[in-house]
Amino acid sequence: MERPTPGLSLPAPPVRPGLEVLLSDSLHLVRGRRVGLVTNQAGVDREGLSDVDRLRRAGVRLVALFSPEHGFRGIADPGAPVATTTDSATGLPIYSLYGSTSAPTDAMLDGIEVLLVDLQDAGARFYTYLWTTTEVMRAAAGKGIPVVVLDRPNPIGGAVQGNVLDTAFRSPVGLMAIPMRHGMTLAELARLANDDLGLKAPLSVVPAAGWRRTMYFEETGLPFVPPSPNLRSIEALIHYPGVCLFEGTTLSVGRGTDHPFEQIGAPWLDTTRVLALLQGAGLAGVAFHGVSFTPRRPGDGKYADTLVTGIRLRVTDRGRYDPTITAMALLEAVATSARASGRPIFPPSRVHFERLLASARLDSADPYTSGNWLGLTRSWASEDSAFRIRRRPYLLYPEN
Repeated sequence: MERPTPGLSLPAPPVRPGLEVLLSDSLHLVRGRRVGLVTNQAGVDREGLSDVDRLRRAGVRLVALFSPEHGFRGIADPGAPVATTTDSATGLPIYSLYGSTSAPTDAMLDGIEVLLVDLQDAGARFYTYLWTTTEVMRAAAGKGIPVVVLDRPNPIGGAVQGNVLDTAFRSPVGLMAIPMRHGMTLAELARLANDDLGLKAPLSVVPAAGWRRTMYFEETGLPFVPPSPNLRSIEALIHYPGVCLFEGTTLSVGRGTDHPFEQIGAPWLDTTRVLALLQGAGLAGVAFHGVSFTPRRPGDGKYADTLVTGIRLRVTDRGRYDPTITAMALLEAVATSARASGRPIFPPSRVHFERLLASARLDSADPYTSGNWLGLTRSWASEDSAFRIRRRPYLLYPEN
């Protein structure tokens, strides 16, 4: 056998998503059964072929499709209800789980003998696909239907960052006591949720073969399909666990532009002042510069068709960058600048922001008044350390 040359690293074996592992190694989980599939446009194999096509070609008896937020094709606007429809290619019903109902109804589940979940998570607590998965698990548990999660890589790796959710703020954008950047895959989260939420679902998982927690998505060899309309790049996905907090403010996060979640802004933002304040924040692995952009309709609900001045973020060192701390420093700098001009950075209702941050310390520290947003982050390192220990029984892949 030929030995590798000393000092040379061999290429990592290709990553196979849970879909392909199911078809090669675990077809017994679905063989001869009537199957429902929860998926969208990102449910593809290494060649970019859809899970619907791959399963049908393998003789799997698909009888119904289910879609999460953004719909089966992944084009619906964020937060917009998605209607139930029919897949023109297969004639199968596509039941929406983001509209009039968030969970499969008894009628939708009638005759289904196993449910497959094949969704690409974004790696951040706010992303609603975990909520959809747990709703599917809850409904399935009530009818004794097995659930099989076909796992996919966490696109931004295994880093753990940000505060751990206080369950008093539980919502579809924050369901469990996990950090803003949780470093887990959807199947691992499903295993955790089954215990944490007492779902009692008959759950099986099919891991993604070859994935390591140190990998970012480009290292997997899999085709990148944006999981939603405004997460179009790995750069955006890395910023998302922090920048998403600005969804609860009066600032735009760049929806309706070419760089959503890579920038924030408002027509009144003093970018010169904000950039000066950020220089003294000691933030590692990220650079900032001033930009102007005009969000388009219907993507942006705050400043559509309005010229916005803003701040663009750029990752310079993934290993040192913490998007959650960076977002709090950016929030503090924006708040300081806005106070000088009398501009409110929060809408009259702070409910959405508080659901996103999900911290009980908002009541005690009162950063709305003090402007000391970075002060909230002092406990985050210890919270994350405790979470890393708590998650260990549910991990499917090595920690390193």
